[in-house]
Amino acid sequence: MSRKTIIMGAAGRDFHVFNCLYRDNVDATVVAFTATQIPHIEDRLYPAVLAGEQYPDGIPIVPEDRLEELIKTHDVDDVVFAYSDVTLAYVDNCRERVERAGAHFTTFDIDATMLLSSKPVIAICAIRTGCGKSQTSRRVTRLLQDLGKKTVAIRHPMPYGDLAKQAVQRFATLEDLELHNCTIEEREEYEPHLRNGVIVYAGIDYAAILASAEKEADVIVWDGGNNDTPFYQPDLWITVADPHRAGHEVDYFPGTENFRRADLILINKIDSGTAAGVSTIEANAAQLNPNAVIVRARSPLNVPDPSAIQGQRVLAIEDGPTTTHGGMPFGAGVLAAQQNGAAELVDPRPWAQGEIKTTFMQYPDTGALLPAMGYGEAQVSDLEATVNAVDCDLVLIATPIDLTRLMTINKPHMRIGYRLEEEGEKLSQLVKAAAT
Repeated sequence: MSRKTIIMGAAGRDFHVFNCLYRDNVDATVVAFTATQIPHIEDRLYPAVLAGEQYPDGIPIVPEDRLEELIKTHDVDDVVFAYSDVTLAYVDNCRERVERAGAHFTTFDIDATMLLSSKPVIAICAIRTGCGKSQTSRRVTRLLQDLGKKTVAIRHPMPYGDLAKQAVQRFATLEDLELHNCTIEEREEYEPHLRNGVIVYAGIDYAAILASAEKEADVIVWDGGNNDTPFYQPDLWITVADPHRAGHEVDYFPGTENFRRADLILINKIDSGTAAGVSTIEANAAQLNPNAVIVRARSPLNVPDPSAIQGQRVLAIEDGPTTTHGGMPFGAGVLAAQQNGAAELVDPRPWAQGEIKTTFMQYPDTGALLPAMGYGEAQVSDLEATVNAVDCDLVLIATPIDLTRLMTINKPHMRIGYRLEEEGEKLSQLVKAAAT
């Protein structure tokens, strides 16, 4: 008898789990995906063209709050938890919900969903979203370029649009971002690579993506999302940890697995984190992964005109996922304001418009900053309206992309950049060893 299965997800890892383990599996029937974390990703179908011959009508994607109803309606046997950046207690709570409803609960199989590549793979993962994976990925690709290696970055999925059209996406120019109608979150991850001359792949079918990328790459860099594990078996597994959230490396799923399995643990932000936070991560590494190489790194800011911040009432726009479900109460914009004498960090909540107001309601612990949420045209429009409504003297844009390419800001603004500066030569040595 085919076992009826639900895959709990957030439009990314869940699809990869299905493609690897269920698409051609006659012993299981996936009756639904559930969706959470990201707005506007539910009430869709995983299309038949991607789901395979067993699913001529596709597979419904429904809100996670209907989980118990789905289990009972479809007499479900198994529920697979397949998304990231949640506490272990949250996973246990989901387990209890599933078991009370009468089904068997499991988390996704990490090893069975890591595909093998014919090319060297360097994976950049993290213990939480917002640790600095993206700047680490850019640093690694730069090291590979210096070695003369043709590098392709494969990014964790962000399939928020037409799933059938997003099976395999290749980005070589900034114009490709327009062609694929990329969201702000997608642009934040792809654009910096493109500006550095690195081709980016993403999409849904990561076996097909890998086959395409291998044709033009000497080395593949897996640029992970949230704190998810790699989709490809890495030759070098790098996990980025954050002293601002020390202890999360042992308490968040599946970041704890990244921490346990890493070849190199990179402790980022030592210039703004506390010594106690760094020591906590090092102690946990010694206990859980004593063979890992430990590298410390700084995340210095690029502030074009520090004097322009002095004495100003500042609105800081920060990376959306990091400051919402990532739980970070500040980012580079807030730090730049604090370090350069801003008179006030303006809380944008009184001026929040539309879906941005909804975001603050969903994540009430977000700090005095504006998350750069933009999962669709309506949300981007609401973000623009919010920025322009806020009563402030200066806007600090601390996202990896220039938001003024997507919206008009009617007040003085400044982009804040940041990069990775690691201590010592261990990172470059391990990257060279993995690539050759």
